[in-house]
Amino acid sequence: MAMNNDQEDHQNKQNDDFEVPLNEKVDEPGRQFYIPSQIVDEFGEKGRDHLYKPFRSQLLLALTAGSFMTFGAVFSILLAIGVEAKGVSHLLSGIGFAAGYAMVFISGSVLFTEINVLLPSYLFNKGGLRKKSIYQFWASAYIGNILGAFLVAVFIQLSASLSPKFYSELAVFLDHKMKFMESGMIGWFEILVSGILANWLIGMAAFLTTAARDITGKFLGTMLPVILFVAGNFQHSAANMGYFSMGILSSNQYAWYEYILFNLIPASIGNLIGGGILVSLLFSYAYKEDLQTNTGNTD
Repeated sequence: MAMNNDQEDHQNKQNDDFEVPLNEKVDEPGRQFYIPSQIVDEFGEKGRDHLYKPFRSQLLLALTAGSFMTFGAVFSILLAIGVEAKGVSHLLSGIGFAAGYAMVFISGSVLFTEINVLLPSYLFNKGGLRKKSIYQFWASAYIGNILGAFLVAVFIQLSASLSPKFYSELAVFLDHKMKFMESGMIGWFEILVSGILANWLIGMAAFLTTAARDITGKFLGTMLPVILFVAGNFQHSAANMGYFSMGILSSNQYAWYEYILFNLIPASIGNLIGGGILVSLLFSYAYKEDLQTNTGNTD
């Protein structure tokens, strides 16, 4: 009986040694992602960093981003050639275009539709905004994206690397994107709404990519929303710059001004609304208190 009591006392002592005090936290593994308020804050920081770069850097990074859009457009078409099943075709096209966006996000290039998220985040959450600079940056990003997309399309055409099957598939893609032209003003409005949806998704691609803390997570975060917007035929102006640049140089299917008037302009307006309001403003307002706490501003 005495031996049993000794064993019980020994067991109780062991339990006391392993008991965690109530006022101490148990160590937990570090998170492999940033929380939403940190992501919104990072958006503002990135927007400020882009805005205060020298103009030559802004323009060069915009040219680079536009070039990646054409590479992504070409890859999306190449992967879809000969694929009859629509679901598989959409999946492969989305994966192809995600390659272009991954290069943009990870290289820090300046894409018009991405800064529709970053600059409003800076506007909502950071001080010292220079309006003249922000308008100039927006314009340089848009023009730089167009020039970069067209320049790569010229190089691709000069290389004579692509087969006739590619151009047949390109014609299908262009018809899919320009179908709204047949509906006149109603089609113009439809493109605008489609543009809102497109940049809502691309804003979330930027959100997920920023959340990830390793390269694999960044690729996956980019890929999922991009596959969705490609499959849904949502009109994304920067993406369409790549497709249209190839179309202008390879066929007379549509005139260059038709691409601009009946797609790029309404899509761009929609992209501004989708990125600025449905991503940047929405999350900035939702996490306003957390952002004020992080920056030490409690007013």
